[in-house]
Amino acid sequence: MITVWKDINQLATLEGAIKKDGRNLIPEDLGIIDNGALVFDDDKVLWQGSTTDLPAQYHAAAISKRGYVVTPQLVDSHTHLVFAGDRADEYSMRLNGADYQAIATAGGGILSTMRATIKASDSELFDLACERIERINNYGVGTIEIKSGYALTIKDELRLTRVIEKLKTHFKGRVRLINTFMAAHAVPSDYKSSNEYMTQVVMPVLKELSKEKIVDIVDIFHEQGYFDDKDVELLFNQAKTFGLGLKIHADEFNDNGGATLAAKHGALSADHLLCTGEAGIMALAKSSTVATLLPGTGYFLGKKQANARALLDAGAKVAIASDFNPGSCHIDNVLLLASLSAANYRLNLAELWCAITLNAAHALGIKNHNRFSIFKANKLSDITYSWGTRV
Repeated sequence: MITVWKDINQLATLEGAIKKDGRNLIPEDLGIIDNGALVFDDDKVLWQGSTTDLPAQYHAAAISKRGYVVTPQLVDSHTHLVFAGDRADEYSMRLNGADYQAIATAGGGILSTMRATIKASDSELFDLACERIERINNYGVGTIEIKSGYALTIKDELRLTRVIEKLKTHFKGRVRLINTFMAAHAVPSDYKSSNEYMTQVVMPVLKELSKEKIVDIVDIFHEQGYFDDKDVELLFNQAKTFGLGLKIHADEFNDNGGATLAAKHGALSADHLLCTGEAGIMALAKSSTVATLLPGTGYFLGKKQANARALLDAGAKVAIASDFNPGSCHIDNVLLLASLSAANYRLNLAELWCAITLNAAHALGIKNHNRFSIFKANKLSDITYSWGTRV
């Protein structure tokens, strides 16, 4: 089906950004067309330009979008939105001075989310996730990645991935969902080592799910005390045989070489990167791996932010995602997070919009990002000026 929009106040084509593969961007790379027109179908853009130049064969079908701004579709490339329970009390404890150990001793932390998630039925998890997806979509986000990883048992990691698949089917045609398998999220206390948990739970579940062909990407938390280089190699090598995309939580607490490891394996993205040093930055800059920044986690936990400017200036492809989850970032509005982070990250407007559209899509393996978000606004700058409000 062909869609034709005309009279668009501003159409951001990102033409220059696309030509540059999302790197080394200047404001002009937004490719803004005033009084724009756009012709597209489900697969590609058929025509874009000024409304005055709209080809005659499209006039009859054209719908006026006067008073609106159109951009490539907003993408949230990193969420953990399938979970039950909440950790509001834990957040209050942290504000009142409690450290991680005190929170864990009081029954908080990821184990709290695990217990609530395992206890919840499939229908409860599905309904909770639907509410969250609807809310995120209302911000203008049309593509959302969802990770498993809040069960950490064979039975329930299978269940979470199947709930995500059900969500994909439910929202098909309205919201594009990406199913990421992340049973390698933490190591339950029942296991002596990360490798034991990998071989006894993560790999068997992945092999079982590969038969159903419902997983799009795999992810792993590469960090001291969680999963090491050998665990990453094991998961990534197996995932490659199944034709799955690769992602990694990297360098969040320490510079563990996670960014370099991601680039070595040709991962779609390395996410967090709060502690990534020069070697990791250069490895990302020379690779196709997207550097995905999660500013909300730093805000939520009171941590420092990633060195976005160093990544950008080195030539890395930079994306921004929400990391929406119950424990370390209960913020689901990626447009808000990107808008308020832009000044601290020292992003120009093209870098900002590319981070939540083009590069965020690339972080999910989506190369032909031909979907669009529409905002009731006079110009593109109004949207980020309003800090996440759907103007």
